[in-house]
Amino acid sequence: MKEPVQVIAVTGGKGGVGKSNVSVNLAIGLAELGKRVVILDADLGLANIDILLGLPSGKNIEDVLEGRCDLIDVMVDGPLGIKIIPASSGAGRMANLGEMEHAGIINAFSDMAVNIDVLIVDTAAGISKTVTSFVGAAQETICVVCDEPTSVTDAYALIKLLHRDCNIDRFKILANMVRTPQEGQQLYNKLFKVTERFLDAHLQFVGAVPFDEHVRKAVQRQKAVCELYPRSKAALAYRALANKVVNWPLPQNPRGNLEFFVERLIAGVS
Repeated sequence: MKEPVQVIAVTGGKGGVGKSNVSVNLAIGLAELGKRVVILDADLGLANIDILLGLPSGKNIEDVLEGRCDLIDVMVDGPLGIKIIPASSGAGRMANLGEMEHAGIINAFSDMAVNIDVLIVDTAAGISKTVTSFVGAAQETICVVCDEPTSVTDAYALIKLLHRDCNIDRFKILANMVRTPQEGQQLYNKLFKVTERFLDAHLQFVGAVPFDEHVRKAVQRQKAVCELYPRSKAALAYRALANKVVNWPLPQNPRGNLEFFVERLIAGVS
C-alpha cells in the first residue's frame, strides 16, 4: 500500500515575493529530514525552477501534453536528491491551456512510478484559472507575502478567490525578505485583520524568512541558498519551516497517494 503524499502549493498572488526560492529551499530542507520530494513547476508559461537551480534544459510538461513522453521522463535531479518537473519557458500556449489539456497534464501523475513523500507545487503569479486549479487541488497552501503594499493586497485577493471558488478555508502565511521578525509578524497581522473581517477563513503564521544577501548571491550562481550557504540566516529560516512542515498532518484519503490531488485538480478545471 502506498504511503500518503503531502501536496503543498506555494503561491503568493503577485510576482516578486520569492515563492520559487521558498519552494526550492523548503524542498531541500525536507530532503535533509529524509523526505522524498518532488517540485512541480506549475508556472506553465514562464518556468523558472530549472533556471533557478542551473539544471540542464530538456523535456518539460509541454512534451507530456504533446504525448512525446511520460511525466517520469521529464523529471530532472536537483540538489540532495529532490526531483523537479520543469514547465516550459516562454510558451504562451502553455499558460492558456484548455480544460481537457489541463486535466491531461495532471492525469499523468496517476502513472508516475516515483515514490515520494512531498509534492511541492510552485504556482505562477496572479489569480488565473491555472493558479486556482493547482492550489485548489493541494492539501496545504503556503501563501508568501513580503513588505510591499501590493503583496498584502494581492495575497488577500487570492485568498478571497480560493475561499469562494475552491472552498479553501485554511492558509499558511509565510513572510519573506523581512528586516526583522517583528516585521514578519506585522505583515501577517495586516493580512489576518482584513481576512478576519471579510472572510470565514483561518490563517496561520508559519514563520518569516529574513532578507539575506546570501539569497541573491545563490541565485546569481544558480544554486539554492540552503545548499550554497547552509548557515546563512535565510537557510536557517527555511530549515525551521521544513521542521514545521514535517509535523503537519498527512492526508486521510484511504488510497493515500496522488489520486486525491488528481481528482481535485480535474474537478477544478471542469
